[in-house]
Amino acid sequence: MKTVFVVACALVDADRRVLIAQRPEGKAMAGLWEFPGGKVEVGETPEAALIRELREELGVETQEACLAPLTFASHSYDDFHLLMPLYVCRKWQGMAVAHEHSALKWVKPQRLREYPMPAADEPLIAPLCDLL
Repeated sequence: MKTVFVVACALVDADRRVLIAQRPEGKAMAGLWEFPGGKVEVGETPEAALIRELREELGVETQEACLAPLTFASHSYDDFHLLMPLYVCRKWQGMAVAHEHSALKWVKPQRLREYPMPAADEPLIAPLCDLL
């Protein structure tokens, strides 16, 4: 089974809310909510990939020193295995805009389970709740 390496980010605002993004129509798992991020390209560090993905998906800028690894997900889907570290970021420049998603929401960690998420994202909620 092929392993896909992706990286995700919990952007945390001053009110201790986490940004989640809704997958757009036409993509796998459309309509589900996820933590922003994406695939790590060949030769790219997870942190560089996350900085690039946040810029592309949300139009925000951050730097490696602002990314703190929290936990990771390891999940088998039908046709691939996903390995996904989750970073927490509390400092960035710009206002998050949905460039590649249907919608964005700022959510208190304890309310994240109210939003349907891909199976790989669900185990990431508990460590976020413990942290925040």
